[in-house]
Amino acid sequence: MDSLANDIEKKAAIVEKLAALYPWMKPFYPRPLRDYASRLYTAPARTTSPECRTMALHKLLAVMKKAAIRAGLPAETAAEVCRDFNERRVLQTGPHLLLLLEPEAFYTHVFSLLGLSAHNSLSYVSYAVSTMSLVERARKGPGWLTVDGRAINVFGLSRSRMIGYSLLTGNGPYRFELASMDDGEQGDALLYLRNLLPEAQFERPAQAIKAANLSLWPRLFGNRFTFLQLDDEDGAELVADHLSERSSWLRTRLVESPKMASSILEIMDHLAAGAWAGWFTRGTDFFWAYENGKRLPLRLVGRDLVHQDTGARVVPFEPAELVEKLLNRSLVPNMFLAFLVLAILPGVRVLGGSHQPIYYPLMRYVVVRAIDALGVDAELRQAMELDDLPGAWGHRVLDDSTSPSELLGHGGSRKSDALIGKCGDLALMDACGAMNSFTQDEAWAKLATQLDRGVVSATDPEWALA
Repeated sequence: MDSLANDIEKKAAIVEKLAALYPWMKPFYPRPLRDYASRLYTAPARTTSPECRTMALHKLLAVMKKAAIRAGLPAETAAEVCRDFNERRVLQTGPHLLLLLEPEAFYTHVFSLLGLSAHNSLSYVSYAVSTMSLVERARKGPGWLTVDGRAINVFGLSRSRMIGYSLLTGNGPYRFELASMDDGEQGDALLYLRNLLPEAQFERPAQAIKAANLSLWPRLFGNRFTFLQLDDEDGAELVADHLSERSSWLRTRLVESPKMASSILEIMDHLAAGAWAGWFTRGTDFFWAYENGKRLPLRLVGRDLVHQDTGARVVPFEPAELVEKLLNRSLVPNMFLAFLVLAILPGVRVLGGSHQPIYYPLMRYVVVRAIDALGVDAELRQAMELDDLPGAWGHRVLDDSTSPSELLGHGGSRKSDALIGKCGDLALMDACGAMNSFTQDEAWAKLATQLDRGVVSATDPEWALA
């Protein structure tokens, strides 16, 4: 009982802090989950867009269309997905690139479908980070799956081929082995899953998971919604497209300007040394390098990107050289650069997990501070100030005990429809469960203390663009 009371107290403290930072959220706490989801998927208010924002949106839509056609969607359907996205401009960016059967992915998609259903929108676009490691902790991560209570090694890889290697590692081939690590007979769900997943081999794990999710989607959710899943490979193509355009903001400002990139990095360092430290730091400068299947951090030194540890030159910080390495996947954009081309520049609302509602406003702050420091792009700054709900908590909002693997098989999509309806009726504060991703997180515990003591607040300049 004491433990339960403690959990309730921790959750109450978190929701209080969320309301302090995002006052618009509080009225939704007692309301049905579908009302909150509907708000997040309400199309942002339209404002006059500067040319750089219009161009960035067009480039994002073009990459979406290519990804949709590559995924096997008919050209007409791909165009419809782009039209719907252009109308709504909301992107789910919470779940990492996981099989749909992973609960944290599955229930976030359920939440998103609740929001889209409220607006009779039938196209769903999700951007999944794929620079994550195949294994994050013991038998957890994209390389693992739990089915029928058993730990399943998705690709049948040895420990040495998973630790330190990401979903974008290209030393394949990879195929779905679904190797059970536990003794005993295989359950029906695992046998059924084997028949659903592609038998083909893939160059990268990320490509395998995206292909598998295309097969799993209709089994879990039916054919009502068109699902398009993007990942960091698509992000690399998008950045390359920006850098190939002579007049794009990313090329003229970030890369060719002698001061913008260094100004951004300086502001990041200043942020990391201040009261908001720990939420948005320089893991790498704009890009990750991939060598021998492993992801390596880079530092911008002068006009070169160099290895953080050795100082060895990797690539000149020049458009043509960066594009070449992006297209061969030896460079992949980091999180800041990905959000810059996915959301900040095109004016797209992004939904994420427990950390994103903090670090994303700080990213926006960094961009505006850099713009101010250089005295440029006043129209972009004004557009960012007018953005309608640029980001929100939209991942791990729904916590349910039903295992997604139970929905496989005959009638799975009907069961999902019933589940979506049931979950939508729950009050937001009931649907989100114990909010463990907040209450068990040291960063949030520290932030709560800082808010209580007035060390940080919603009136800070760093929070002005939340």
